[in-house]
Amino acid sequence: MSLHNLLAEWRAHLTDSKRRSPHTVRAYCAAAERLLKNHDLSDWQAVASLEAHDLRRHLASRRAEGLSNASTARELSALKAFIAFARAQSGDPDPTAPRLRGPRTKKGLPRPVTPDEAVNIADVVAGMPEEDWIGARDRAVLLLMYGSGLRIAEALSLTGADAELGETLQVTGKGGKQRIVPILPITRAAVAQYAELCPWTIEAKDSLFRGAKGGPLSPGMVQKAMANARRALSLPETATPHALRHSFATHLLGAGADLRSLQELLGHASLGSTQIYTKVDAATMLENYRSAHPRAKNKP
Repeated sequence: MSLHNLLAEWRAHLTDSKRRSPHTVRAYCAAAERLLKNHDLSDWQAVASLEAHDLRRHLASRRAEGLSNASTARELSALKAFIAFARAQSGDPDPTAPRLRGPRTKKGLPRPVTPDEAVNIADVVAGMPEEDWIGARDRAVLLLMYGSGLRIAEALSLTGADAELGETLQVTGKGGKQRIVPILPITRAAVAQYAELCPWTIEAKDSLFRGAKGGPLSPGMVQKAMANARRALSLPETATPHALRHSFATHLLGAGADLRSLQELLGHASLGSTQIYTKVDAATMLENYRSAHPRAKNKP
């Protein structure tokens, strides 16, 4: 079996069985390819025979190339999953990954934008392209992320059947998990405006959001539009498309939403993933206190 065949089976497993996002598939396949090439592996049995010390040496060489703790931890997760898959493919009765703890990483808090900033970003994005329909498209995508808490991949997976939005929308998230999210009137109007201006015919099964040449819109174009708006508004580098999803969560929590409801709206598999927003809200409250309270900066 060739390296190409191994990677093709791994990619199919991630895409079809695990239903991982395109970004995750690319990252996991790239990590697997590096491992296969560095160890000259060409069959599942050889991959399955790798142990913790092999991974440790491989990651040490990657660290020497300048890999950060966070990137090393992500690569280790990808490689452990790859080896576990190889052991299952080779008929190992215990197809588990080698036990190896990754480097400690400091988990930073999401950096949300304010409601005014979110709307300003969407409005600035709308006026940047020369073609009105592209500006309307970018505005609609960003408002979906902020107003409904969608991931960028979820927004771009919508089809023509979703063009006429109601008060709610069913979306398919990570792992094929479906959830219902609310649709704000401003978002509904933005999507309707885009659909009206779009020069391409949008059938029910077609991608709703189109690129300039009519194909499905790529995440990179949304990120580029956000970066242009960020610079125009002098916002920090943390104001990314995903920050709009963080803002959705933070603002709902600040308005009194409970964690379980927020977990469902965000499509998180575990409550632990949602609990980070309690820290975000506390951080925001403390920042507001320090900037507003007349004695906050005084020493006791």
